[in-house]
Amino acid sequence: MGFSKGFKERRLRHFLALILSVAGFYLLLGPVNESHAADNPMYQAHFNASGKLIRPQGWREWIFVGSPVTPNSLNGGAAPFPEFHSVYIDPESWEHYKKTGKFREGTMFAKELTLVGDTAATSGVGFFNGKLQGFEIAHKDSARYSSDSGGWAYYSFGHKPEPYADNAAAMPTAACAACHTASAVEDMVFTQYYPILNVAKGAGEAGAGIGGK
Repeated sequence: MGFSKGFKERRLRHFLALILSVAGFYLLLGPVNESHAADNPMYQAHFNASGKLIRPQGWREWIFVGSPVTPNSLNGGAAPFPEFHSVYIDPESWEHYKKTGKFREGTMFAKELTLVGDTAATSGVGFFNGKLQGFEIAHKDSARYSSDSGGWAYYSFGHKPEPYADNAAAMPTAACAACHTASAVEDMVFTQYYPILNVAKGAGEAGAGIGGK
């Protein structure tokens, strides 16, 4: 049994429409491996009407770069910063750092504080994370902040367990930036204590961790 010319034309139009729809869908998605961090509002600093920084959401899903600790027991019982400092960089800035070896304007580091908990475990004697004890942000914006702080500002959302404050004012320059100015080796950042940053600096995709040889 044959098909009319009109029927065949309608089938062809439907087939072409399907092909165009599928092609449009993949164009909308973009390349499969392309990073979608760029220009994501989640990775940009936002401020309220009073100029306070609004605490970013989802920082525990940012890129983890290290967790140094200077416990009281190794500092005469009075360490200035006795907690673990679990530090994360926002994904957009991570991508930029891998490509350029520079911290972009807008870079944010999230630092979540954790008390030292147990000092012994099945693996041996050491220092192990205890309870959460605070949250801070370091933010780079040379147009917003003074050159005295290298274009960075530091925000504390509470030195206590969750819930943390929803927003925070920048800490005085002397309270935080002075230490960074004196001792940080790269753009107000203590990269000397963060090997993940060191190996990622300008390394491109190899900075993501390629393993092997």
